[in-house]
Parts: sequence; C-alpha cells; structure tokens
Amino acid sequence: MSTLKPPFQTLNSQFKLQIPLKLSPKPSKILCSQNPNNQPPPKPITILSILRSIPDWADGVKERRMKQPRPLYKHSDWIRHRSSARHLRHLLSSLNSRVILSLVPPVIAFTSVAAVVASYNTAVVWHLLPEVFPVLRASSLPYQLTAPALALLLVFRTEASYSRFEEGRKAWSKVVSGTNDFARQVMVSVEEDCLVKTALLQYIMAFPVALKCHLVYESDIGRELQDLLEDDDLEILLGSNHHPRCIIQFISQSMKLLDLEETKRTLLESKVTCLHEGIGVCEQIVGIPIPLSYTRLTSRFLVLWHLTLPIILWDDCNWIVVPATFVSAASLFCIEEVGVLIEEPFQMLSLDELCIRVCENVQEAMKSEKRIQETLLMKKEAASRDSSLNGHPTSGNEQKNRSNSSSPSSR
Repeated sequence: MSTLKPPFQTLNSQFKLQIPLKLSPKPSKILCSQNPNNQPPPKPITILSILRSIPDWADGVKERRMKQPRPLYKHSDWIRHRSSARHLRHLLSSLNSRVILSLVPPVIAFTSVAAVVASYNTAVVWHLLPEVFPVLRASSLPYQLTAPALALLLVFRTEASYSRFEEGRKAWSKVVSGTNDFARQVMVSVEEDCLVKTALLQYIMAFPVALKCHLVYESDIGRELQDLLEDDDLEILLGSNHHPRCIIQFISQSMKLLDLEETKRTLLESKVTCLHEGIGVCEQIVGIPIPLSYTRLTSRFLVLWHLTLPIILWDDCNWIVVPATFVSAASLFCIEEVGVLIEEPFQMLSLDELCIRVCENVQEAMKSEKRIQETLLMKKEAASRDSSLNGHPTSGNEQKNRSNSSSPSSR
C-alpha cells in the first residue's frame, strides 16, 4: 500500500530535480535597483554644503521650536513674567532662544568679515604686505547720516509686524467668542434633545480646530478631530479641499433639519456668517505678508551696513571692530528677526489651548443644561407655593372657597 506524500514535498522534489542548487564561489553583486532599503547615495561634500550647514541647522531649530504648543498665561505666569529677576533669567536662557539661535549664521558671517578686515589692516600696518595694498578705512560721516534711516526702517518694520500680530489675535478672539455664542444660541433655540442638536454642537466645537489646522502648517487634522467627529463625517472632511468651509457646510445642513422658528433660524444664520468672516480675515493675514520690497530693503540695508562697519570703525577701534561688529549685528538683526517671526501671528498664538477651552466650555454647558433647567423649575414651583400660602390664590377653586367663607349665609 503506497503512502501519499504531501503536495509541498512533491513540488519540492520536482523543483530540486529540475533546478539544482549551485553556490557561487564569489559573493554576488547587489545592484542599486535591488537595494532593499532604497537609500539614496550620499551627497558629495562641497564648500557650498559646508556653508549651508549652519543656516540649515539654525532654521531647523527655529522651525521645531515654532511648532511647540504655547500655553495661555495664568496668574502664576504673570507673576513670573514681571518678576525683578526676569533680566537674569532671560540672560541665562539666551542659548535656548530660537530668536538668538536663528541669528547664529549672520552674526558669525559679519564677525568673520570684521576679523578678516582687521587682520588685513594689521598686516598692512606692520608691512607684512607690499605697499601697494592700502589700509581699509573710511570716514564715519556716511554712517552718522544713515543711522537714523536704519533705525526708522527697523522700527516701522517691527511695528507693521506687530499690527499684523494684533489683527490675527483679534480675529481669532472673534472666532472663539463667536463659537461659544453660537453653541449657546443652539442650546437655547433647540428645545428638544435630539441627535441633530448634538451633532450640530459637535460641528461647532470642531470649527476652531479645523480653522487652526488650516492656518498652521503641518497640522494633523485627522488626529485632532477624531474625538469630536464621527468616522463618516471625518472621512468627508478629510476628502475636502477646504476643511473649515466643509465644517460650515455640516453646520448649515444640520440647521436645515431642525424645526426652528424663522427668527431663531435667522439669528443662527448670522452666527454662521461671523464664522465665514473669521475665515476670510485669517486667510488674508496668512496669504498677504508685509510688502516684500519693504522686507528686502531692510535686509539689504542691514547687510551692507555690517559689511562696511569694520572699515568705518578701524581708525577709532582697531581690533575692537570685531566685538563691536558682533554686538551691532546681534542687536540689529535680533530686532529684524523678531519682526519676521511675529509677521505670521498664528504660529505665535496659543491656538491649541484656545481650541481645547472652547471644547471644554461647550461640553460643560451641554452637561449642565438639564440640571440648570430642573433647578430653575423647582425654584419656580417653590415660589408659586409660597405665594399661595401667603394669601395670594393661584387657582379658581381656592378663590371660590374663600368667597364662600366670606358670604353672609356662611355666617
């Protein structure tokens, strides 16, 4: 009686008979297309890549710091903010400041130029170079004439950036207050507790989050809204091109399903209009920067100023031009960097904390709505009972009994 072999053993024996296994005496070469990791070849090290390494590092640090969430100030934070020891604390934390770290490339560059100019002039003065080479010096009168212009340029640049920051803060404050008021109007206008009302309140809470993710670069809207929206709603939202307007569409369609009076519906529609206005203002702030010619003029003025500063200061300072250029570049470029950072306000505002507070306020109002209504009804009933006991009848039977007791027949 023959035994049957498993099919994989039969195929294995046939495969071994047809294609015998041969080991190569030399290791086989792996082509680039066969690389399992598919790693690109390393870039060659050039002078340009070396020069770009420091700016790339500074920009990477700055961008990572800007993505960190910023908390809203509390009372303890304000006490620390106005503390008399703040100057020492700010000085010791200078190396952790993203503004100062972003100044490393230009400050190092201009300080190096000052050191080169000082070394060249020293070599010429000590006759280490032929007499053909002149000493690099110039009058300080042009700097005295252009210094006020540079100061006004930096002041106006920073003031324009701060006005944009203030405009963004006000726009987001209107969005937050409008969202809270919209949720309150929905809870007051819609009396019955239905699923549409709950879904509408969820869409209202999701609007600030969607707007924040629309304004802040590299925000994960799916992760931030997965606890607020249902899966099917979230899928529709992620498939849209404009997430805040998609949320408004959800809100508008939910309001159509509610049985509301015309006055209440008009009031709720006005709140939706406020949300549309908030989107428009925020998109204008993000999409329209300060005129680029103004920013470029400030940058070019600063660069030319510090490139020629060692030549102007050589007669009066000699080798002190190196630390003088360092201090001047660190101070003036710091002011310009602050203006550039606050020009995009939504990266500097505590939008995450504001969105969390909006959700918490609306959820707390939804939980306490029924309890507050029951408490007020009990107070109303207690007040009506007290008024009836004090001689103020509230029903027709009590009035008849009192009239019968006061009639002559009863006497």
